[in-house]
Amino acid sequence: MPPISNDWLAALKPEFAKPYYRKLHQTVVSEYHSQVVYPPADDLFNAFHLTPLGKVKVVIIGQDPYHEPGQAHGLCFSVRPGVKIPPSLENIYKELQDDLGCFIPNNGYLTKWAQQGVLLLNTLLTVRAHQAFSHRDIGWEEFTDAAIRAVNQVDRPVVYLLWGSPAQKKAVMLNNPKHLILKAPHPSPLSAYRGFFGCRHFSQANRFLEEHGETPIDWQIENI
Repeated sequence: MPPISNDWLAALKPEFAKPYYRKLHQTVVSEYHSQVVYPPADDLFNAFHLTPLGKVKVVIIGQDPYHEPGQAHGLCFSVRPGVKIPPSLENIYKELQDDLGCFIPNNGYLTKWAQQGVLLLNTLLTVRAHQAFSHRDIGWEEFTDAAIRAVNQVDRPVVYLLWGSPAQKKAVMLNNPKHLILKAPHPSPLSAYRGFFGCRHFSQANRFLEEHGETPIDWQIENI
């Protein structure tokens, strides 16, 4: 597991000393040695590496990483260039097109968002190949909750896009009056038509950021 070296380190360092994290670390190292685990170990903390805590403007919370070969690289909903765009991300792109007029790109690589301050955080950071939620309840939830609490303490405008009930359950930790919480159904094909389509979260997030003196997010992912 690559070390976190930016400003997230101060916020998350107390977690590293806790018994749950020591057990989590041992479990994850063992899993990488004995199983096929995604994302690759070097990508595990990409959400933190690419989006320093001091730069976070928007938080999108996913569940666990994609569990098929070549997909996961440490950012929720994102896949590497050349990998087929997953259905949920296709629906995110459709909503972006309807909301902001973005064209639908030929890839699902969301690093551009992360580098602008969009924290693309899964609640679980690893998964066994072909086994969704296989790393549930090994300690990742406690660790990523600590990250969410750290963002909650940030003294500037932040927008949370909480899609689906698992993400929305995190709202109980969010009580900063300077932050905006937006909720909608999950963008998966099973639920997108229940209110994700038409939620206009992207324009709402940008409007909130601009109204509070922050640069909006350029949500357009370019073609590769």
